[in-house]
Amino acid sequence: MSDKLTIDALTEEPPERRRSGVLDQAEIDSLLGDAAGEPGHSGMERLINSGLVSYERLPMLEIVFDRLVRILSTSLRNFTNDNVEISIEAIVAMRFGDYLSAIPMPAMLAVFKAEEWDNYGIITIDAALIYSIVDVLLGGRQGTAPMRVEGRPYTSIERNLIERLLHLVLADFAASFAPLSPVTFRFERLETNPRFATISRLSNAAMIARLRVDMDDRGGRIEILLPYATLEPIREVLLQQFMGEKFGRDSIWESHLAEQLWNTEISLEAVLDEQVMNLSDILALQPGASLPLGGLAGAPVEIRCGDVALFAAHLGRRMDRLVVTIDQDVRRGVG
Repeated sequence: MSDKLTIDALTEEPPERRRSGVLDQAEIDSLLGDAAGEPGHSGMERLINSGLVSYERLPMLEIVFDRLVRILSTSLRNFTNDNVEISIEAIVAMRFGDYLSAIPMPAMLAVFKAEEWDNYGIITIDAALIYSIVDVLLGGRQGTAPMRVEGRPYTSIERNLIERLLHLVLADFAASFAPLSPVTFRFERLETNPRFATISRLSNAAMIARLRVDMDDRGGRIEILLPYATLEPIREVLLQQFMGEKFGRDSIWESHLAEQLWNTEISLEAVLDEQVMNLSDILALQPGASLPLGGLAGAPVEIRCGDVALFAAHLGRRMDRLVVTIDQDVRRGVG
């Protein structure tokens, strides 16, 4: 009996340690997800490996999301008849599995397909935005927070309203990609369980854009996930540096340049004859030497601008001057 008490006393955690809140290694591993049935992977290893996501920075993708914010802000104002402000909270890269496990529930996950790229993406709408959109579309008064009912599945009305929102987001997202690469994003299905929205291997890297949507005193978050495999067909385009955006035509400058272009002076040459000579004959030429030309009246003449042949003509005479008469426009074959 005394031996049992001694063993219990030795194995019992000291009271001062329990009061200080210090965790031992086993508790740390448990918090970091080290399961007992997975030997060889400590919590520290998981923590280190979670940051080893190799990815390339895609400058043009940031421009695409900036354009999406502008387009979607206007679309949501028309959709809700409310004042809507959208901002980008972050654009980050992480493992697909880490993202799924970090989604705050409840939420709705829309799986969509990029037709031209033959791959998939996910749009996640959090509960705050779901209830805010439903409240606005069903005539909720401003100044009152939307009521949440926890612990129940979303109703068919809520799902249908959010599906309308998702179609709007996908259309604007495709319009944002249009200047770079035309693409069609087709809505596939709506899920409420992240396990059913697995579109990639859990270890694959993905790009996530977090958008904040504010409607006066209501709002929430939209997250758009695109695996790097989905972006691979336009990877070279997305790696380019942004050199500015064309906002419209400047008709004043176009008119001015067109007017000045007509006043440009160019030099024309009428080639009467061409001869092939030996280099020795050319080196033997001296001042006063004569070169016989075959240009007689009616002989063909080529009119050039630099090395570019413009017209075919023939040689003639008018009073005491030699003239050329244009027979054919060489560039267009008109004559």
